[in-house]
Amino acid sequence: MKKDTSKINSLENEAIYIIREVAAQFEKPVLLFSGGKDSITLVRLAVKAFYPAKVPFPLMHIDTGHNFPETIEFRDRLVKELGLELIVRNVQDSIDAGKVKEESGRYASRNQLQTTTLLDAIEEFKFDACIGGARRDEEKARAKERIFSVRDDFGQWDEKNQRPELFDMLNGQINLGQNVRVFPISNWTELDVWSYIEQENIEIPSIYFAHKRKVFLRDGMIWSAEDEVVYRDDNEEVIEEMVRFRTVGDMSCTAAVLSEASTISKVVEEIRDSTISERGARIDDKRSEAAMEKRKQQGYF
Repeated sequence: MKKDTSKINSLENEAIYIIREVAAQFEKPVLLFSGGKDSITLVRLAVKAFYPAKVPFPLMHIDTGHNFPETIEFRDRLVKELGLELIVRNVQDSIDAGKVKEESGRYASRNQLQTTTLLDAIEEFKFDACIGGARRDEEKARAKERIFSVRDDFGQWDEKNQRPELFDMLNGQINLGQNVRVFPISNWTELDVWSYIEQENIEIPSIYFAHKRKVFLRDGMIWSAEDEVVYRDDNEEVIEEMVRFRTVGDMSCTAAVLSEASTISKVVEEIRDSTISERGARIDDKRSEAAMEKRKQQGYF
């Protein structure tokens, strides 16, 4: 079946326009990079936006210390191959400094702790714009945000006080102490991202594809049993299944899905037929009905 590339090309053009506007309107932008498919897509878009010149801003990864090893290996290889600047700031340093407290128990995660490390890094480098890969289809709190989303001098987001964005006019004017989160692929869907990855033949970490993995079941979800950072009760049996990950976050809050999709085209087919959001496999979003919105109000990605 012949693929219709017109929508993907239109989304690409919009995203490149947004990224160029960031470079034009802000003094110290940064691209927030997790090693996941959305931030990898952003890197490709940024490279295209400024080619043949270099990307004029660094990448920054807020490392929880509980990331999938495949993601970290891919991150380091990608920035080396593309000659990009990478800044890494570690949640463990925030814990050691007593700024945040490590969670404990079966649902413990460092995902929420990233906020403090991120805000400290923004202050350290005086970044005035942080480009992120959030999309409106992921979660209803993210659906509320503008493409240029202003944060106050405490890094907080007020969902009831946002600027209108009419006729593609992006207003980057900010007051002293404020910064902006920018979402170039805000209007994309998960299927759009995968279709773009397929169209551009973009390499992504292997955990996005079906592979045999030691896992265990909890609360109807499939958890990796290959690293001790993921809490497991003694009575939770380890089994081996063919799985893949639809989203990549902290290992302790990101579940897998059963899958036979071992290629990008098969993943695209699987996503097209899916009736469940990719963030349905993120336990941190299930802590409360407004979990994501509360984290964003406090300065989360």
